[in-house]
Amino acid sequence: MELFCLIFLLFGTLCSMLTSSNAGDTIFPTQDFRDGDTIVSSNELFQLGFFSLGNSNNRYLGIRYKKVSNGTVVWVANRDTPLNNTSGILQISGNGVLQLISNDNTTIWSSSLASLKNATPVAQLLDNGNFVIRNGSRNNDEIFIWQSFDYPGDTYLPGMKFGKDLRTGFDRRWVSWKSVDDPSQGQYSAYMDTNGFPQIFEKRGSVLHTRFGPWNGLRFSGMPSLRSNPTAVNLFVFNETDIYYGYESNDMVISRMYLNPEGGVTRMNWVNSTQSWFPVLTTAPSDSCAGYGLCGAFGTCNTNNFPVCSCMEGFEPKHPEEWNVADWSSGCVHRVSLDCGNGYGYGNGNGNGNGNGNGNEDRFKSVSGVKLPDTRSSWYNVSMTLRECDIMCRTNCSCVAYANLDIRNGGSGCLLWFNELMDVRQYDETQIIYIRMAASEFKSLITSDSGSNKKGKIIIVGASTLGGLVLVGLTLAMYARSKKKRSYLKRQVKDLNQDFINDGRKEDVDLPFYSLSKIVKSTCNFSIDNKLGEGGFGPVYKGVLDYGQEIAVKRLSKTSKQGLDEFKNEIRCIAKLQHRNLVKLLGYCIQGDETMLIYEYMANKSLDLTIFDESRSSVLDWPQRFRIIHGIARGLLYLHQDSRLRVIHRDLKAANILLDDELNPKISDFGLARRFKGYETEANTNKVVGTYGYISPEYAVHGHFSIKSDVFSFGVLVLEIVSGMKNRGFSREEHSDNLLGHAWRLYKEDRSFELASPQLNDTGIESELLRSIHIGLLCVQHHAEDRPTMSGVVAMLDNENTLPSPKQPAFFTEMSVPVSSIPTHNSAANVTFTLLDGR
Repeated sequence: MELFCLIFLLFGTLCSMLTSSNAGDTIFPTQDFRDGDTIVSSNELFQLGFFSLGNSNNRYLGIRYKKVSNGTVVWVANRDTPLNNTSGILQISGNGVLQLISNDNTTIWSSSLASLKNATPVAQLLDNGNFVIRNGSRNNDEIFIWQSFDYPGDTYLPGMKFGKDLRTGFDRRWVSWKSVDDPSQGQYSAYMDTNGFPQIFEKRGSVLHTRFGPWNGLRFSGMPSLRSNPTAVNLFVFNETDIYYGYESNDMVISRMYLNPEGGVTRMNWVNSTQSWFPVLTTAPSDSCAGYGLCGAFGTCNTNNFPVCSCMEGFEPKHPEEWNVADWSSGCVHRVSLDCGNGYGYGNGNGNGNGNGNGNEDRFKSVSGVKLPDTRSSWYNVSMTLRECDIMCRTNCSCVAYANLDIRNGGSGCLLWFNELMDVRQYDETQIIYIRMAASEFKSLITSDSGSNKKGKIIIVGASTLGGLVLVGLTLAMYARSKKKRSYLKRQVKDLNQDFINDGRKEDVDLPFYSLSKIVKSTCNFSIDNKLGEGGFGPVYKGVLDYGQEIAVKRLSKTSKQGLDEFKNEIRCIAKLQHRNLVKLLGYCIQGDETMLIYEYMANKSLDLTIFDESRSSVLDWPQRFRIIHGIARGLLYLHQDSRLRVIHRDLKAANILLDDELNPKISDFGLARRFKGYETEANTNKVVGTYGYISPEYAVHGHFSIKSDVFSFGVLVLEIVSGMKNRGFSREEHSDNLLGHAWRLYKEDRSFELASPQLNDTGIESELLRSIHIGLLCVQHHAEDRPTMSGVVAMLDNENTLPSPKQPAFFTEMSVPVSSIPTHNSAANVTFTLLDGR
């Protein structure tokens, strides 16, 4: 009897263990899954549950990593329909449908409308991050009723399929989030286009934005960085039932692919030693050649050239006058008409043409190192040889180019293009495409390459040169200054790539080029009605592009004292930075005498125009002002600590804080910023630049700047935001202190609340307001080593912990400099001051 009881007890324990293990990753039809519940994959890598993002109270149901990356989200069920409280319940019905229900019994989200009869469905979170519904609990059954892998968001995991099921027409697309804290559908979507030979496109809204090209056996020709490696193997399946891309990851590596809200694609691996995601592949569709068809038909784009567009060899602009103003949309045409069709060959455009050759038949020039053209109007055959492909194209007058489908093992398959070649760009690719041109044009190219007619060319060139010397001389005399400026800018922008090196890896800083004609049109020819303001760089105008996007155009003034160095520095510092509290640089224009930077438009302009205006400042209650302070702090923290290169702004002030349509702050104007590598945090200079009233004492007097210089400027900003008064020009009848001195005086007398703007009396939260003043005073302390870092500032803003007592601020009065700051002859003899007025 005792033995029987012991066996029964052991059996019960085992059953309990098995039941517990299965329940850990599974939801059953009898179970209500509520906010606070979680299920975890058996390998404990993924978990499903409810969560919020950022500072929002919205609740989402989704899948996150459990043990790595601070819970990085990989899938969200109700991305467009968040819950506004914690009452959500997930249920699985008896016919196999998942439903997310709110407290008023409204269905917020459901898995599908398909249902099963006589089913015993269960929902399970698998080890690869796939949340599935299966009929029964058979772990080896890979035929799922429904799976989250079929409904991706902004993240692709190993084992997912990106593409189409040809049997059902089911299309698995990739859709970005609206922002890093808002998972609703964003502007960018990527999809597999199956017209002609399959290729990947990315759209911005409904407009084609970027084309990643066709598969060449190893990768997509427009994604040269997409290479198989020991941690990940690329897959491309193309058969009668499926067309999709996927990748498999090494079991020892945690990997994901991510489509960010700006349209960039990154594959990342988790690195345990640094506890962070490391990018192993990045495709940024925002460089100057990313836009689909930028250079038109038979044009080619090269980010290393200026301008970026040129015609393919043997072609010329269709409308030269448009190309002269950087409008390349009309594309190029053959310089010499093709012979095909003149009694030589004919065809119907479907790869089945035939004809007879003659001595003047067209030739095909080989071109390598490019992204293959758009294949939507192509024809292909997977079994043909390159020779057969050549014959097929030659005997069809509609065929303009051909190439191998697969570049592996010497090449195989045939890909033919008809009509026009669109969206070609220079890339580090080995694949060769053969482009049709007239025999006479081909001979001239061969002759040019061989140099056999060198003597004749010298005579022609010499005569042309002599004939044009006078005209060239007059042109140079009239436009010497502007040409020198353009040449300098061309070299500087082109060389920017050489300056961005991080951990031995060269990184792209390419920006889209905007034509002058497009900018002129968008700003109504720089209408005074569109002028937003003017700074040291020059005037700023509002523009609206053809597809409705609003932009801010920063136009370099011909009398600008900041000029070209600041233009170059602005691109260097901000082109690759991405943060919600930094203004986004969209592109540039260098054409003729014009030099311009194009930014995202900020509807509420700069902070100084609001905070220092008695009528406009009334829209900023205390919660809004605190959010602005907090946002600026986070933007600075990103620059100082979290961006790929440490950046010290050096000109942080209210005029350089822009406000979007929701009054979120964006740090702008990086013309004076300095970048650092590694663990560098400070430097010295003989040329001090900045704005009087915001510049720190050690920088103004000794030329020494560091991250603590920006902290000082931030402290000034905090006190200005609280008070609604400028530090420079501040005055009181009872004393000669500036704003910093006045704030310090009130703090010592325990009257800090009197610093607050009168408009905040009814809206201010006293403890939070006093805390902000206290933090501002900590930031403007005289000695740099006494000031907190921006990580410390953010922590102090986020928590209610006791703050240290501040010491006396620098520049206590408007005209005085503390005695201890006066430089010796050796320390500051060569310092040049360039203090700027507020702008």
